[in-house]
Amino acid sequence: MAILDKIRRKTTILILIIGLALFAFVISGIFSTNAFSGAKVGSSVAEVNGDEISIDGFREQVEIASKSYGANASSMQVVNNVYEQNVRNAILDQQFEKLGIVVEQDQIVNFLRTNPTYSQLPQFLNENGVFDENKFISFIADLKLNNPAGYQQWLQEEQSIIRAAKEQIYFNLIRAGVGTTLKEGELDYKLANDKFDISYVRVPYASILDSTVAVSKSEIESYVKAHAEDFKLEDSRDIQFVYFEEKASLSDEKEVEEKITALLGDTQMFNEAKDTTETVRGFRNTLDNIAFLDVNSDTKFDTIYKPKSSLSPKVADTLVKMNIGQIYGPYRDGNTFKVSKLTGKRAGGNVKASHILIAFAGATSAGEEVTRTKEEAESKAKEVLAEAKKSGAVFADLAKENSDGPSGPRGGDLGFFQEGAMVKPFNDFVFNNGTGAIGLVETDFGFHIVKVEEKQDLYQVANLVREVEPSEETIDLLFQDATKFEMSTLENSAKFEEVAKQDNYVVRPVNKLNPMDENLPGLGSQRAIVQWAFNSDSEIGDVKRFDLNDGYAVVRLTAKYAKGLMTSEDASPVVLPILRKQKKAAMIIEKNKGKSFDAFAKDNNVSAATASAISVKTPTIAGAGREPAVAGTAYVLAEGKTSGLIEGESGVYMVTVTKKTPATKLENYSTFANTLKASNSTRVNTSVYQALKAASEIEDNRSMFY
Repeated sequence: MAILDKIRRKTTILILIIGLALFAFVISGIFSTNAFSGAKVGSSVAEVNGDEISIDGFREQVEIASKSYGANASSMQVVNNVYEQNVRNAILDQQFEKLGIVVEQDQIVNFLRTNPTYSQLPQFLNENGVFDENKFISFIADLKLNNPAGYQQWLQEEQSIIRAAKEQIYFNLIRAGVGTTLKEGELDYKLANDKFDISYVRVPYASILDSTVAVSKSEIESYVKAHAEDFKLEDSRDIQFVYFEEKASLSDEKEVEEKITALLGDTQMFNEAKDTTETVRGFRNTLDNIAFLDVNSDTKFDTIYKPKSSLSPKVADTLVKMNIGQIYGPYRDGNTFKVSKLTGKRAGGNVKASHILIAFAGATSAGEEVTRTKEEAESKAKEVLAEAKKSGAVFADLAKENSDGPSGPRGGDLGFFQEGAMVKPFNDFVFNNGTGAIGLVETDFGFHIVKVEEKQDLYQVANLVREVEPSEETIDLLFQDATKFEMSTLENSAKFEEVAKQDNYVVRPVNKLNPMDENLPGLGSQRAIVQWAFNSDSEIGDVKRFDLNDGYAVVRLTAKYAKGLMTSEDASPVVLPILRKQKKAAMIIEKNKGKSFDAFAKDNNVSAATASAISVKTPTIAGAGREPAVAGTAYVLAEGKTSGLIEGESGVYMVTVTKKTPATKLENYSTFANTLKASNSTRVNTSVYQALKAASEIEDNRSMFY
């Protein structure tokens, strides 16, 4: 921290010196007027310690980020990610400004040199493959002259580099102040390695019934006020809704089943051009499954042969017993009706095999460490083959010991594969031999000791599929029901649950909605509903129907919560168990004041227990769980001494230290001090930022725009 104080005192001088150095740095537009100026236009999406984040610039960033994320994130996830990054940037920028942190040529070049993203780009490397500063500067100059579009992209990238360099400087300054003494290292070592055994008596809190411990509303309120940071309440809303799901009716399902059934048999159709009646083959008799399914099925013909395990579990047992050309169905499978036809079968078409590869110098894919000749490899392969064929031999162990192939560590297992997946000699052996066969095969990779582990039959199935979808009539009726329910509750929203009950609709509550919530339980992503709930015009009791992708939701706003502290009712589920435990501890301690170890056990009808090899860093007590307060008390007691009453996590304790085993003394504790320092240093970036954020005044206006 002394370094930071000096920086603050010397800010003006530092800015002048760094400014002069930067003046000479003429690569790209780093200090040109084209660079980001931080100007704010229009309304702000947030305000961080008085500095506004422009909604205009924010929207541009969201648009760019959306293209980057693609379908991997929802629109609100993108907005939230961009928001968090902007808040972080604003908070850190304020720190950079206070400390006068800027970057100069050497710092940026050093950053690029140590960052693989840039330092390994071919255009920046010299003939020795090392990052060349001059090549980098020349590249940017050429970009500016000959590729204006590329140069503009570079300017944006440049801002990211500058920011990253500033963050590196800032966090390194703080990290430089993180130190650990040898004494701290010694203490950390002792807390982990000083062991002690105890005998203990525990009176569990569960021995007192909750119903006998009264906790008042005022006590809960006092606790909430005393721990205000833990019970902050943001603006939130409660809603309830009835979901009218757009799904097929029983008559819709029956209609689909009838239509798919009608496609099975042959039909007669009059051909006007030929003035004759022709037979149109149905699915059962068609000679061209591909063409038939292209016209009549919602899915195409999957010609791939598959093992039984890959077929639908609902019908797999039936399908594999059918004859070629036989059909099964119609049957319901998820949201479809299906008719399945067995169109092909390959006995033993899926093979699981293992192998041991003995490679030789010059063989395909042989590593540099393989030096044996082809003759030596063949000789060794024959020796391993003989071992593999012996009774009781474990093929997987032989593969781990001898195989040069990548499958060696997993016992030579190659998994299942179909014909043609392996090179021909290997392929011919496994498909021409039965399960359990072991033999020697030569390929370009070397000599293989091959074992056929398992064979499966493969099946080709043509599926005639029709999705079950709601008809127009069903959709119209659903709209009418949703509208009728909405109108009935608009007249008197207090009747929301009553009307729903009369019509057998399920009312679902959603409590404590936050302004930036997106997903609602049972409805999925419904940002419009959240925005409505937080609209200043929406009042408690208001009802509105929302059109969803798969139906309608009629929503009622039931409660509004302003920013502040939780009420005693809302905090009760968290606070009540805490206060009860505190009161139980006080009751047990008051009842047992001044008692000896044996009297404490006898009077409470509990037995003493023992626990061994406890340390402060591993404060788990056998039969009781994690008890840091108990372990800490025992740590400072001398061997043979007994503690007073201790308020623990699961009960009130009294402990006697029966044995102490100090950690072995070391000549030097620098290793532990360095480890502790490294651990603290790795947390600097995250911990410092979180502390800065917690101390900042942040006004979040996202819900006004999204």
